[in-house]
Amino acid sequence: QVQLVQSGGGLVQPGGSLRLSCAASGSIRAINAMGWYRQAPGKQRELVATITSSGRTNYADNVKGRFTISRDNAKNTVYLQMNSLKPEDTAVYYCNAAILIVGGRWDNCWGQGTQVTVSS
Repeated sequence: QVQLVQSGGGLVQPGGSLRLSCAASGSIRAINAMGWYRQAPGKQRELVATITSSGRTNYADNVKGRFTISRDNAKNTVYLQMNSLKPEDTAVYYCNAAILIVGGRWDNCWGQGTQVTVSS
C-alpha cells in the first residue's frame, strides 16, 4: 500500500507565502512524475505544477514566476513554495505522484488535499 500525506496550507493574506509538502510512503520501488493540482469551489481540478524524477518542471501559466515546485527524491517528497499569493489561488490543493509499487504495477496516487485560503 502506498499513500501520499500532505502538510502545510492554511490562511494567508494576499501577497503572502505558503509552503506545501507531500511525502510518499509504503511499498515504493520508484516514483516518476510528481505534481500539484488544485480545485476551487465550483471549478474543475486543474494542474498547478509538475516535476519529473530528473527535475524538469512545468507550471500553469497563472502561477509561473510565483510558485516553485521541487522534490527530494531521497525522502520521496514533493514541495510547492507559493509566493505572492492572490485570492484566486484559494483552493484545495492535491499532490499527485506516479508510483511504481512493489510487484511491478504503476499507481497514480493522490494526497488527501489541503485547503489554501488567500484572504485579507
